[in-house]
Amino acid sequence: MKKRNTVLILGIFAFALMIIAQVIIIRRGWKQVDEMIYHRYRSLAQEANTSLRGSRSMVFDTVSYLLDYYTEDLMKELTQITDDQQLENKKSDIFDYFSTALNTEQDLSLYLSEYFANQDAENEFNHTIIITNLEILSEDTLVVYRDPEFRGRRTSRDSEGVEHSLKGSTSSILVTRPWLVGNNYAVNFDYYIDFTFKRSMILKELSASLGLSIFSIVIVVMIFLYTYRNLMEEQRLSELKTDFINNMTHELKTPLATITVAGKTLEIEKIRQDESKILDTAKLIGKQSIHLNQLINMILEISMWERTEFQLDKKKVDIEEIMNDIVTSFRTGCSDCASLMEKYTFNGAKADIDLVYFTTLINNLLSNAVKYCDKDPEISIEGIAGDNNISIKISDNGIGISKSDQKHVFDKFYRATSGNIHKYKGLGLGLYYVKKIATAHGGDVTVSSKPGKGSIFTVRIPF
Repeated sequence: MKKRNTVLILGIFAFALMIIAQVIIIRRGWKQVDEMIYHRYRSLAQEANTSLRGSRSMVFDTVSYLLDYYTEDLMKELTQITDDQQLENKKSDIFDYFSTALNTEQDLSLYLSEYFANQDAENEFNHTIIITNLEILSEDTLVVYRDPEFRGRRTSRDSEGVEHSLKGSTSSILVTRPWLVGNNYAVNFDYYIDFTFKRSMILKELSASLGLSIFSIVIVVMIFLYTYRNLMEEQRLSELKTDFINNMTHELKTPLATITVAGKTLEIEKIRQDESKILDTAKLIGKQSIHLNQLINMILEISMWERTEFQLDKKKVDIEEIMNDIVTSFRTGCSDCASLMEKYTFNGAKADIDLVYFTTLINNLLSNAVKYCDKDPEISIEGIAGDNNISIKISDNGIGISKSDQKHVFDKFYRATSGNIHKYKGLGLGLYYVKKIATAHGGDVTVSSKPGKGSIFTVRIPF
C-alpha cells in the first residue's frame, strides 16, 4: 500500500510539473506570436499610411464637410452663451459630435481593409479614433478639449507615421495621427485599429505546438495509467500468491499431520495388538494420502495448463442424461449433504463435450455450493437449450459473494475474504478450473450473487 501511494503521489507530482512547464511554454509562445502579429500589422499599417501621402484628405473628405457645416451654425450659438456652466455643457456636446463624426464618416478603415486584403492579411478589424486636441477657431480660440500629453507632441505631418500603441499594449495598433483644419475648427486625433479575430489568428499560428503539447500530455497520462495499472495488478498477483501459499500450506499440513499422528499411533503396542484399530488407522492414512496426492496433482495440472494448450477429448453426448448422472453421483458421494433440485428442458439436445472435464466443471460448482453455505445447503440445477447454446444454471443459498470479489472469483488462486481465515478450505483453484473448462469448450461462465443471499453460476456451452 505504501509503495502504491508513493508511486501515485510521485506520478501526480511529475504530471503537475509537466502541465506547468507546458503552460509556461504555451504562454511564452502566445506572447511571441502576439508580438509578431502586432509588428506585422504595424508594418502593413505604416506602409498603407505612407501610400496615402498626397491624397490623405481623400479618406476624410466627408467628415471634413460635415464638420465645416456643423461649426458654421455652432459659431452663432457660441456668441449667445454667457454662462460658464452652459459653455462647459456645449463643449461636451461639441466633443461628442466630433468624436462620432470622425469614427463613423471616415474612409480610412475601408482603405486599410482593402490594402490588407491585397497583402493576403486579415482585414477584419475594429477602429477607434481618439481626439487629442479640439479647438474652435474664432476671434478668441475656444479650446474644447486637449489631452495633457498633447503639448509635448509634434504636430507636423511628418509625425503621423506609426510610432507606438496605446500605453505599450499589443492589443491596439496606432496607425496615424492626422489633424483636420477647417474654416472654424482644428482637430488632432489618433487612429487605432484592433483585430477582432486576433485570438483565432494566434491559435492558428500555435495550432501545431498546441496539438503536440496536448498529444504529449495525453501520451504521458496513458503511460502513467498503464504503468500504475500494471503496478496494481502486480501487487494484486503478489497478494494472491501470498494467499495461495498460506492456503496451500494449511491444506498440505492437514493430511500430513493426520498421517504423522496415524504413524505414531501404529507405534503403540496396544494398538498393534488390535487388528480393527490397525485397519482403521491404515484406512485413515490411505484416505489422507489420496487427499494429499490430489492436492499435488491439482498444482501440477494447473502448471501444465499454463504451459500447454487445453486438450479436450470431445464426444457428442445427450446433455440431460450426462447431467442426471453427474448430479446423482454427487448426491451419492456426499451422502445427501444437500437438497438438490433438478429441472431440465434440453429437449434431447446433444453437444460435443469432454466428459471428464465437464464432470469436473459441474462437480466444482456443486461442491462450492455445499462448502460455502452456513446452513442446510439447497441447490437448484436448471438446464435449457436454445440459441445454439446449452445453458446450465446452478443456484444456492450460501453465503454469497460481494460485488468486488465477483470480478476476481475466476482468477487463479483468488479467494474471497472468508478464505483467508480458513473457515472454508480451498486453494482458490476451483472456479479457475470452471472458467478454463468452459472457455476450452467455446463457452463461458458468469456469476450473479449478493452477500447472504446465495449465488447463481450460469454455464453456457455451444452445441
